[in-house]
Amino acid sequence: MENTLWQHILRVRNNAPLVHNITNYVVMNITANALLAVGASPIMAHAKSEVKDMAAIADAVVINIGTVDEYWEEAMLLAAEKANELQKPWILDPVGAGATPYRDQVLNRLLSLDPPVIRGNASEIIALAKANTTVTKGVDSTALSNEAVEAAQFLAENHNSMVCISGETDIVISKNQRISLKNGHVMMTKITGLGCTASAIIGAFLCVTENKTEAVIAAMSLLNIAGELAAEQSNGPGSLQVNILDKLYSITQEEFSGRLKLQNHDN
Repeated sequence: MENTLWQHILRVRNNAPLVHNITNYVVMNITANALLAVGASPIMAHAKSEVKDMAAIADAVVINIGTVDEYWEEAMLLAAEKANELQKPWILDPVGAGATPYRDQVLNRLLSLDPPVIRGNASEIIALAKANTTVTKGVDSTALSNEAVEAAQFLAENHNSMVCISGETDIVISKNQRISLKNGHVMMTKITGLGCTASAIIGAFLCVTENKTEAVIAAMSLLNIAGELAAEQSNGPGSLQVNILDKLYSITQEEFSGRLKLQNHDN
């Protein structure tokens, strides 16, 4: 598995996939820089007049509702519909799911389009599936990853989606598979937007492999291992953010394979 995932990393570097992001303005800069660091090419565009054209020329679309409003909502729907029409991969990042009725209304419309991949923290995944009652604290998670497994399985089965629950342990779930990823560093929680960055990087990996499971695992492992390595030479969140970008760019196969921690479970 380690070699397969590393080959996907090399494919992103060698093919420079074009990733169209309709994402929140809090994270646009770090998201774009992270995509460039892994070898992808980012587009950040949300004008309704062009999003369908952007989705058509891009290799994947990332929809992140972090700073959604009524205008962006329509742009997101247009881009996702175009991706489906052209059979291009797209990923839904349900930032703050459950926080407000409007946010849930937007997510219900996007879910009706059956996103190929969904990535969120445990609280967001639970709220998205309406499988439990919980309080979403802003964009931070108030639930543990393993508490959202049932909700993720519901989403996977009803929307044919690959679901990634982010947390201290990341859990990747499809209809018939569950994989746990145990890389990362606690200091990463002190940088805003790394979850959003993860979603964008998943978008890049969806461009180079038809295997959604491998795409999600490769992207999440790459970011979290880069975070581990960067934390060892960082004095705090500020230097960590810069060092993560550097490590996404320079990570070696030995560093990646030597750190990778994943476990395959039977569903």
